[in-house]
Parts: sequence; C-alpha cells; structure tokens
Amino acid sequence: QVLLVEAGGGLVQPGGSLTLSCAASGISFSLYAMAWYRQAPGKERELVAIVTRGGTTGYADSVKGRFTISRDNAKKTVYLQMTSLKPEDTAVYYCNADRLGDQRWGQGTQVTVSS
Repeated sequence: QVLLVEAGGGLVQPGGSLTLSCAASGISFSLYAMAWYRQAPGKERELVAIVTRGGTTGYADSVKGRFTISRDNAKKTVYLQMTSLKPEDTAVYYCNADRLGDQRWGQGTQVTVSS
C-alpha cells in the first residue's frame, strides 16, 4: 500500500517559517520525482516546488527565494522549508510522488498564514 503522509502544517504569522515533511512508504522512493502542490479555497491546485530523482529542484515564481524543497532518500522523506510566509501562502499543501505518470498523493496539510 502506497502512503504519503504530510506533517508540519499549522498557523503562523506573516513573515514566519514552517517546515513541512512528507514520509513515503510502499514505493521505491528514490525512483520518484517528489513535489509539493497547494490549493487555496476557490482556486485550482498549483505546483509549488519539485525535486527530481537526481536532486534538481524547481519552484513556482511566487515562492522562489522563500521556499526550499529537499529530499532524503534514506528516510524516504521530502521536505518543504517555507520562510517569509505571506497570507497568500495560505492553502492545503499536498505531497506528490510521480514516476512516469504514476502519481501518488498525500492527504494534505493545512498551512494558514495570519496575524
């Protein structure tokens, strides 16, 4: 059974930081590209950051310079370090694993940026 379990969401003030984690099981983690998506109320799900099997990273323009994605293949975990958070970063954040179109999703974790 494939499981992607996100953790680390919560309420944070503008300008604050959070680190999300996503622990995978049931897949050959190192063979998958891993990504974080987010979905705000009334909006479509959007790609936030991706890290390939080889460690190459990519980011949405809206988070470049503020968010960092990383992976630990030994722990089968992907992380999203988020700094300088803004109210517009408020969303449910989803972990995604993708290998040649075989996509898996986590259940999501809520991030709320508010004073």
